[in-house]
Amino acid sequence: MNISKFLVVAMFCYSGGVAAQQKPAWKSLFNGKDLTGWEQLNGKAKYEVKNGEIIGTTVPKEPNSFLTTKEKYGDFILELELLVDNSMNSGIQIRSESTADYQDGRVHGYQVEVDPSDRAWSGGIYDEARRGWLYPLNINPKAQAAFKKSEWNKYRIECIGSSIRTWINGVPAANVVDAMTLKGFIALQVHGIYGDQKPGTEIRWRNIRIQTTNLVPSKIDDIYVVNLVPNSVSAQEKAQGYGLLWDGKTSKGWIGANKTKFPETGWTISNGELNVQESNGAESTNGGDIVTEKQYKAFELKFDFKLTEGANSGIKYFVTLKEQSQGSAIGLEYQVLDDEKHPDAKLGRDGNRTLASLYDLITSKKDRNAIHKIGEWNQGLIRVYPDNRVEHWLNGFKVVTYTRGSAEFKALVAASKYKDWKDFGMAPEGHILIQDHGNKVSYRSIKLKQL
Repeated sequence: MNISKFLVVAMFCYSGGVAAQQKPAWKSLFNGKDLTGWEQLNGKAKYEVKNGEIIGTTVPKEPNSFLTTKEKYGDFILELELLVDNSMNSGIQIRSESTADYQDGRVHGYQVEVDPSDRAWSGGIYDEARRGWLYPLNINPKAQAAFKKSEWNKYRIECIGSSIRTWINGVPAANVVDAMTLKGFIALQVHGIYGDQKPGTEIRWRNIRIQTTNLVPSKIDDIYVVNLVPNSVSAQEKAQGYGLLWDGKTSKGWIGANKTKFPETGWTISNGELNVQESNGAESTNGGDIVTEKQYKAFELKFDFKLTEGANSGIKYFVTLKEQSQGSAIGLEYQVLDDEKHPDAKLGRDGNRTLASLYDLITSKKDRNAIHKIGEWNQGLIRVYPDNRVEHWLNGFKVVTYTRGSAEFKALVAASKYKDWKDFGMAPEGHILIQDHGNKVSYRSIKLKQL
């Protein structure tokens, strides 16, 4: 062999050896024999080891029980298999905590759902004892068919930086971007039982393993992303075509409705928030509405909003500004409202002016889990398909569906306050509008994807 060939072979072998050394290594979290490395917190459900499995069994009159790792983990890839009784609910805690100063040591943090019920939310992400549902599987219906009842199911969980992703039997289930807690323990939950639920039901876990170094994230997929990091666009969102419609810092891209520039009063931009200022509670009498400079046809619009007590605002779409109406500009409206304290919730018909409704036309059908407390951030989504189908979503729950131009839509318009506006809601394209209704409401993370 000549010297040049020798060097090529040597370099190949050396680089291959380095690559091999850098491959992620799996470490078992469960030795298959006993619960070394684990401890139990909160409830007193039974945990035992049999045949290389951890078995959790429900007991009466006990709160949620957690078998937690003694070690805390930040960035990791976790895989395990589980078999659960079809009558149970359970979960896998990740980046979770238990501290004396938080609800007397109650376990709290991210939970990857185990849900064999007909709801089928296994793989969704719940924030245990904190914010509630972050990623209900309503928003990813394909994943609802991935969990197999009465069989072993394989879970994969990737936590890298602010990204949390889950898979059930190889099917992408949830994708959350959040920076609230970046490190904590892993735990296996046995849920408390109530009412007529029978004690003695079991969940089994096996083949629990973890990677913590040289992590290689899975390829980007096409499922919906719930991004809770303000005014950011994740890699997967970018790949899906999302971009910021508001940059989080300036008024660029926005002007006052029927004006040539952004309002000088009535609106503030601070700490990454776009705020409607409190005034007299009247419609568009202070700073006035603001609209995008551009117009849009089919799109997905994501936005976060936070209400103050008794507040009213809204997101309008297909706004043309041709009507030259008094007060707020005319358009289809995603209602943003404190249903309990603002009188508008009692007007209209059958609640069609309540939060997330198609204002004065269609009442939103809200699951109790979809409603956040006043003063907390909410995530809204308006999805307009090229065929004129429209959806309103609130915190991961679909609450309104309709089709622009359908017979049903025309009948609703004819019975509404918009009946005298010719071709209401039927513009081929329009501006997106944020309403000034004289109450303090904050917005952030306003993103758009054109369809």
